[in-house]
This record gives sequence, C-alpha cells and structure tokens, in this order.
Amino acid sequence: MSIHSVKRSHTHLAWDNSIPPVITVQSGDEVSFSCLDASNGQITKDSTVTTISSLIFAQLDQVSGPVYVQGALPGDTLQVDVISIETAEWGWTGLIPGFGLLNDEFPDPALKIWALDKEGGFAWFDQARGIKIPLNPFAGEMGVAPGKAGAFSTIPPYHTGGNLDTRQLTVGSTLFLPVEVEGALFSIGDGHAAQGDGEVCGTAIETPMDVKVRLTIRKDRPYTKTPHFHTIRPNSNNEEHYCTTGIDSDIREATRSAVRNMINFLEAEFQMDRVAAYMLCSVAGDLRMHEVVDMPNYVIGIMLPKSLLRGPSTNKD
Repeated sequence: MSIHSVKRSHTHLAWDNSIPPVITVQSGDEVSFSCLDASNGQITKDSTVTTISSLIFAQLDQVSGPVYVQGALPGDTLQVDVISIETAEWGWTGLIPGFGLLNDEFPDPALKIWALDKEGGFAWFDQARGIKIPLNPFAGEMGVAPGKAGAFSTIPPYHTGGNLDTRQLTVGSTLFLPVEVEGALFSIGDGHAAQGDGEVCGTAIETPMDVKVRLTIRKDRPYTKTPHFHTIRPNSNNEEHYCTTGIDSDIREATRSAVRNMINFLEAEFQMDRVAAYMLCSVAGDLRMHEVVDMPNYVIGIMLPKSLLRGPSTNKD
C-alpha cells in the first residue's frame, strides 16, 4: 500500500471524463487531499455578508482530483474508505440568493462565520441561548467521472456520486460508487464541519479540510448502480447501518430507486427473496432525505441496521 497526496491547487469545476488525472494509484492505496471550502476560497474567516453578494457562482463547489485507480473498469465498484478528516478552525454558513429550499422566502444574503472548537467537538450557534452544534465533519462531494462525454456541473448529485451532501459519510464510513470509465477518476471536496439531513438552506458549516481516503476496486458488486455506503449511526446506539440511495429529479422516483436498490442488494448479497426483502425494508428501513437543494437531482437513502443483514453472503462490507 502506498500513500499519495493531492494538492489544494489540483481542482476542477465539472465532472468530465476528459479531465486528465493528477495522480495514478493502485487499488488499496491511501490518498490525502487538501481541499478549500465550497466557495473556492472566496469566503474567509474575515468575510462579511457583502462577500455573499459578490460570489462568483461558477467557481463554487470545486473538487480535488481526479485520481486514476489502476485496474478500474466500467462495471466495477470503487470502494472509498474515509480514514481521517481535519477541518480548519473556522467555517461559514450562508444564504445565497436564489439557492436553498426556501430561497423565495429568504431572498436576502446572509453569512454566519463559525469558530470551530475542534478539541471540544462543537461550534456555538448561539452562546447566550446555550445552543451548540456537535462537529461531525465529512466531505460533501465524493464521486467518479461519468461515462457520458461532456462537462457536468459539480452542483448536483449524480448516480456516480458528486454533491451527495450526506452527513453519514464521516470518518469510519465506506462509500461504494459505480465505475463508468477506466481508472474511475475519483474526486472529493466540499468540506463540512456539520450539517443536518437535507442541507435545507443550501449550505452546511462549510470549511476547508484535509481528508484521507483509501481507494479500492471491487469486481464483486455489479448491483452498485448508485452510491451505497455503510456507516455508524450515533443516534441509533452506534449501530452500523448499510444504505442504498436513489438519485433522480423526481423525489418519488429517487425514493423508489433507493428502495429498489436495497432490495437488489439483499437479493444479491444475502440471497433473500425479493418479497421478503421488500417487507424488511418496510419494517426496519429508515428513509432519509440526504440532499434536497442541489437541483435538478435529489438524494434519498434507505438505511438498514447491519445486524439484520444475515444469511449467505460472499462479501464482508
């Protein structure tokens, strides 16, 4: 196993399989990325609300990479193990005009600069009221290049990942992405110190970050057609959960896809009857709205406790 690094200057602003890789790694190698925040450095700890009004929108949500993984071929799955994340000492949350779930009701720009108490593991939202937010850092953007030719914005999520904004993808989690091009061409960015499910105003506690991941090619997961992941859920007694997602411009179709993908996973990995798998999803699966603001696509997930995933299985995910 080798350890590689991607510098802060190695970024791109579109998912495009014609972008040349910045490094090439072997399957199983670890890669460290140094990433600016989602504003691409336009917002700093000294910024004021006037910075929001002057943002160059075309420069937002850059990602670091891409990384070419030797041996990755279309139809494979890229396994991304999140090893470590280090945020800056500060972060920001903003209301960007025209962006967010209620942008029509909140048309004016706003900006909150946070001081991140990394030792204490929290940031004060309102100290006078005693409201503090636990830090739970993760990368909002993780994805691979699409098979289709052309440049695709980094703002929406896709079946190949991208702007997933899924707060469960923190240290110790594993993400599975469908590979559509040779080498996979993995990129990452959009550091978040904390975020609620959905990211309703369009920004989390945005922050620069240094993140290390392990990239492994899997040849045994042909059912991975959208991002899958497994993670620990602290609000569920620290139990491990497995999640499949659905990504679509129609929220109902995204939800249907998430459930269908879980059924396919249970059938393929545990030889579970599809009817039984559908019932298990209903009685034990938790639907989550992971990302609902980066149009045109929604990210919906369904999570099952891994303690329920029993029976014949060839993989140990």
